[in-house]
Amino acid sequence: MKLFMKYICQYRKNILFFLLYSVVFASVLLIYDSNIEAVFYAFVICSLTGAVIIVYGFLRFRKKYLLLREIYINLPLMTDNLPEAENITEEEMHNIITRLVSLNSENVTRTKSIQQNNCDYFTVWVHQIKTPISAIQMILQTNDSSMNHEISAELFLIEQYAEMALQYIRLDSESSDFVIKSYDLDLIIRQAVRRYAPLFIRRKVRLDYHPTEAEVLTDEKWLVFVIEQLLSNAVKYTAKGCVTIKFKDNKLSVSDTGIGIAPDDLPRIFEKGYTGMSGRTDKKSTGLGLYLCKNVCDKLGHELSAHSEVGKGSEFFIDLSSKKLCIE
Repeated sequence: MKLFMKYICQYRKNILFFLLYSVVFASVLLIYDSNIEAVFYAFVICSLTGAVIIVYGFLRFRKKYLLLREIYINLPLMTDNLPEAENITEEEMHNIITRLVSLNSENVTRTKSIQQNNCDYFTVWVHQIKTPISAIQMILQTNDSSMNHEISAELFLIEQYAEMALQYIRLDSESSDFVIKSYDLDLIIRQAVRRYAPLFIRRKVRLDYHPTEAEVLTDEKWLVFVIEQLLSNAVKYTAKGCVTIKFKDNKLSVSDTGIGIAPDDLPRIFEKGYTGMSGRTDKKSTGLGLYLCKNVCDKLGHELSAHSEVGKGSEFFIDLSSKKLCIE
């Protein structure tokens, strides 16, 4: 009914003209003293003819409308199936649509090429930058001094930021190389803990972690990245106390006894570039770590959430329930 009303509205001028002509025709017959029954029959025949034309026109209109809707939904795959043009205006519309689809396809191809080139460049750059970083770390290890420890810590941050840049590019590309299968959760956690162990020691923050003995359906590399980011934030904002890693009810939690997150900031911590009060205190904060974690978890089907109290610490939860995992 809604589509029929759209059709009536679209062709209302034609219908009104037809009704007007029918009235004029009947009026002329009446003026010349034609038989009332003849006038009535003529009017009825005209009306029925008009109704048939309207119904026939609506059926054609409906067929064309449904085809256009299907093409709209499946663009740009069905542009060759556009309904046949009935006049020069529709023919020009076909040409415009075909041209726009062609331009869009070219833009998409060009954009994908640029993104892939950027991804390839950052991949090579990260691997290249790791070589001098490793060389400097080896040089620093030859002399065990407090100065060298400070330099090693800063080198670790450089390596961390380089990895974050690489993951940022990879995450937005179509080739995010997810490998979804069952993994030993403890092996994943230990990879992240091992990498951040020097930072725990330097900041004198204790780690409370007991083996989970759990198997989870996920992507190993990307889940390691998420846990590393959560550990990095936990150590960064914990002056004293401990960081706790727990696994309960299919939820992995990383909690700390740090400065916490303000209630006004908590709903926005996963937004791109948002640093909040803690980020404004720490001028080095980029606001990308938690944003990337949220995006990775969304792609893996793992819900990421947080709870925090100012001055008492924060706790982040990763729901690793396999029933929520969607593989496209």
